[in-house]
Amino acid sequence: MTSSTYAAHLAQLNVATLRHPLDDPRMAPFVEMLDPINDVADVTPGFVWRLVEEGTGDATGLRPAGENVIVNLTVWESREALWDFTYRSGHLEVMRRRREWFERHVEAHMVLWWVPAGHLPTVAEALERLAGLRADGPSPRAFTFTSSYAAEVAFRREQAVPSGRAARDARTTDVEDAVAL
Repeated sequence: MTSSTYAAHLAQLNVATLRHPLDDPRMAPFVEMLDPINDVADVTPGFVWRLVEEGTGDATGLRPAGENVIVNLTVWESREALWDFTYRSGHLEVMRRRREWFERHVEAHMVLWWVPAGHLPTVAEALERLAGLRADGPSPRAFTFTSSYAAEVAFRREQAVPSGRAARDARTTDVEDAVAL
């Protein structure tokens, strides 16, 4: 759990634009890694939840961001737990090879945000956070690993400044608080 006085979890969305359809032989190495990597995620300390399509073990069949865009939506107990899974597990191999399977994004493709413990974000909520990050840059409402905010800052800002330009403008007053992360 976070060192927060709030019961908070970290939600994460990333989107990836496929170079080829998932049933294309050039995508086979990625598809073959899905189950093993999802199995690692499921038992990683700090893992809470991940989006899966009903009747399957992953979310690759869901296409809420476009026909050739896959989504990954997860919840973690802390930023550190997500970081460890992303960069200190077998998932790193997928990251290293991502250019074989996915187009390079010219705008943000990953967003993080704090949620109350027990809340499972919807895809619509996640896509709205990504859109906010793309439009307004990092804020306590939508951020990245390199521009993260403490849960206390996010929850305080959520109550005072709901979103958009006001959140971006308020970000500068939160710098001291965010350093604590």
